[in-house]
Amino acid sequence: MRDNGWPADRIDTENAHSARIYDYILGGKDYYPADQAAGDAMSREWPALPIHMRANRDFMNRAVRYLAEEAGIRQFLDIGTGIPTSPNLHEIAQEVAPESRVVYVDNDPIVLTLSQGLLASTPQGMTSYIEADMLDPATILGAPELRETLDLGQPVALTVIAIVHFVLDEDDAPGIVRRLLEPLPSGSYLAMSIGTADFAPDDVGRVAREYAARNMPMRLRTRAEAERFFDGLDLVEPGVTQVHKWRPDGKGEQGIRDEDIAMYGAVARKP
Repeated sequence: MRDNGWPADRIDTENAHSARIYDYILGGKDYYPADQAAGDAMSREWPALPIHMRANRDFMNRAVRYLAEEAGIRQFLDIGTGIPTSPNLHEIAQEVAPESRVVYVDNDPIVLTLSQGLLASTPQGMTSYIEADMLDPATILGAPELRETLDLGQPVALTVIAIVHFVLDEDDAPGIVRRLLEPLPSGSYLAMSIGTADFAPDDVGRVAREYAARNMPMRLRTRAEAERFFDGLDLVEPGVTQVHKWRPDGKGEQGIRDEDIAMYGAVARKP
């Protein structure tokens, strides 16, 4: 058992996992040799991979700050949270508004074992964690932790960052996102980043094959396919764009080439 009471034997250390590969490439410490080997192989295929992943993380930070600071959102539902990496979503939101409330959702046991870092809320706010699969939105929406943390009579920001490229066509990623948005009231927001091969198809294709070889097939989407996730919503300027071009703040976007980024990002309001 881990010292937090959750069983460590649920964690598969022999096979690479997307969240741990991401953690390794971003300079984290919660990965295993299989994840390191996978990350190294992928970076050899596309040396810009670390730049791409950092730009995605920076997009998440800017999007959450926009939602808390400019849109006035105080409630967040984060799908596919991943391994805690400071600043986590609640830290960004609660820096702006300490009363912010956040529900994190992931189905990776290692995220569960490390979730203390996601639950260190301010006294004024609240965070909670749901162990559930994005492919099962009914379980997420029916979880008591969600209802105890969020008031669905007030706007909520649904954040779906760097996860839908692991949802294949047969599982209908746009439909899943619509189902998660359905109970959220008018004035809620959707923030997403969506994997694409539009800008470096050969390089990104090789990385996708490395993931697929490790039983992590990917579905990369065109801009038109990315825009489908926001049907019926009011896009915030600049709309659907590469993540490094979404409201840049001058803290890391300089010198990034378009071909170094394989992710669209956008934020949109539910009317």
